Amino acid sequence: MSNLVRLIIGFALLGAAVALFIFGYWGWGIPAVLFSIFIFITYFYNENMLIAQWYLRKDNMPKAEVFLGRITNYEKQLNKMQHGYFNLLLGLIESRKAPLKSEKYFKTALSLGLHMDHNVAMAKLSLAGIAMAKRNKREAQMYLAEAKKADKNKLLADQIKQMKDQLGMLDKQQQVRYSHR
Repeated sequence: MSNLVRLIIGFALLGAAVALFIFGYWGWGIPAVLFSIFIFITYFYNENMLIAQWYLRKDNMPKAEVFLGRITNYEKQLNKMQHGYFNLLLGLIESRKAPLKSEKYFKTALSLGLHMDHNVAMAKLSLAGIAMAKRNKREAQMYLAEAKKADKNKLLADQIKQMKDQLGMLDKQQQVRYSHR
């Protein structure tokens, strides 16, 4: 359902609730107001995105992918603030299947804008992992530094430290490989 339809339904239901209050039907007016508030909330936070995030936290990727698949045209169905988060969720799901193919989703999410710093840090950390898989050390170091700067609450500090350790091991593997020649 497009956002314009959500707003029309929400305002119509709110108007009906006001009419119910005026005519003295308080028992029906209160649930109508609550339901209209719920519809207005789904304007800002799409229900499919919320359910997909919940399944991602439960580590149920197939169900999360089903709910993200219900969003057919994210530019019409989602608020502009959610475009980046939609691509971030797609990138997280795709990174489990094919990590190198998820790079485009993370870059798109960063270009569309993520409002929370820890989400920016998570996207940059994922891009650092992809750069390490491609054996691009300079790009991986750049993304790790940006992820560390974006992680102000130190939510991803352990993962960033592990990634730096793996980057150091990558250097050792290359040294061993070149010393045998």
